[in-house]
Amino acid sequence: MSALEIATRVRSGERSAVSVAEETLTAIAARNADLNVFVHVEREQVLERAAAVDAEVAAGRDPGILAGVPVGLKDNLCQTGVPTTCGSRILAGWRPPYTATAVERLLAAGAVPVGKTNMDEFAMGSSTETSAYGPTRNPLDPTRVPGGSSGGSAAAVAAGMVPVSLGSDTGGSIRQPAALCGLVGIKPTYGLVSRYGLVAFASSLDQIGPLAHTVADAAATLEAIAGHDPRDSTSLPGPAPALVAHLDEGVAGRRIGIVRELVDGADPEVLAAVEAAAEVLAAAGATLSEVSIPELRLGLSAYYLIAPAEASSNLARYDGVRFGLRVAGSDVTEMYVATRTAGFGPEVKRRIMLGTYALSAGYYDAYYGQALKVRTVMIEAFARAYANADLLLGATAPTEAFALGAKVSDPMSMYLSDVFTIPTNLSGHAAISVPFGSGASGLPLGVQLLGPARSEERLVAAAAVVEAGRGVPGA
Repeated sequence: MSALEIATRVRSGERSAVSVAEETLTAIAARNADLNVFVHVEREQVLERAAAVDAEVAAGRDPGILAGVPVGLKDNLCQTGVPTTCGSRILAGWRPPYTATAVERLLAAGAVPVGKTNMDEFAMGSSTETSAYGPTRNPLDPTRVPGGSSGGSAAAVAAGMVPVSLGSDTGGSIRQPAALCGLVGIKPTYGLVSRYGLVAFASSLDQIGPLAHTVADAAATLEAIAGHDPRDSTSLPGPAPALVAHLDEGVAGRRIGIVRELVDGADPEVLAAVEAAAEVLAAAGATLSEVSIPELRLGLSAYYLIAPAEASSNLARYDGVRFGLRVAGSDVTEMYVATRTAGFGPEVKRRIMLGTYALSAGYYDAYYGQALKVRTVMIEAFARAYANADLLLGATAPTEAFALGAKVSDPMSMYLSDVFTIPTNLSGHAAISVPFGSGASGLPLGVQLLGPARSEERLVAAAAVVEAGRGVPGA
């Protein structure tokens, strides 16, 4: 049952939120040991929240658009008193004293957060294999990865544990796992969703968004959590866009560019899926054309300087003094070293060292400064593309879900999993991944629609067209 169907039945009194929550908890208990999706669930808190939703309905009040809908939360989203560890030993046992704005808005919309989902440590990964809790398995094939870093959030929906989850997208961490698990995933315009209460990885890139089975569920969830927040200095002014109202607008008259650089190097099945999606959009009235944005090929290199540099700064706060893990030492310096050595995993250490080097005296201009210039070049290139196209189309990931362990020892191969998603994070624009087609092993693929800043309304309308056309040959 979709999130919107659950909410409709709960709001009408046809179903109780408590019964929905109990079904969710049963589903988690049945599969979590095998898939390693949720790292923390507080059963009593879940049932209490569901009972509060039922009390609102009984009193004749509308709990909200997501009334009674169970939602998984990525383990980097703070919720008062609920363990939030970012998949890392260094935050073991930390219970934040505040709640993320996105979670507050879920609660205001009547949703029922059910627990924290597994993730790559501090969101640094593309497979959910760097977590201190161990890897999450893809529910569609447990020998494969679910993608990352929001792999737990994707797997929770794909496994039928919850109808919708929240993830965070720094370089593709919502869209890539959505593609590998056969889901819809939205990376909103930077600043559309408040980052207050999201544990930072790379502050100029991070953005919270939904994963769901349907475009409608993802749109409703984004509509619920978006909008200005004075607690986030990067939050965009204005209210949340009315996305659900635009789902049926279609694409008639829209100009959509198929981006060559967003399919280059992809598996043949991925290319076929993008071509089939383009045919669906054309049949619905859109004008399709091929577009080349050569600057996008610079995205991976720029990202892996900018993101680690920001991570180096953000993760300096984990010192064993204020919260989380603390390993004793003979003096403060030894304690810092021992805590970070024990607390951070190999991938996080790799990126901290890379970022620290890029920011160091004598190398700042050559590396970090140059990467920022490349970022500007990419933003300008996108602007030129959008002067002739309303939306862009490409692949989400270059392959279907790959085997657990296949890329762990080859960081560059792992990083290439995000080659098609990273450009949107660098530009701060919006994008949505929609399941379309299947790979050589029969696992789902995703196609990606990209739009300029604040284009979520036209993106969800186009995504709904692609979703409706999945039955065409090749889809």
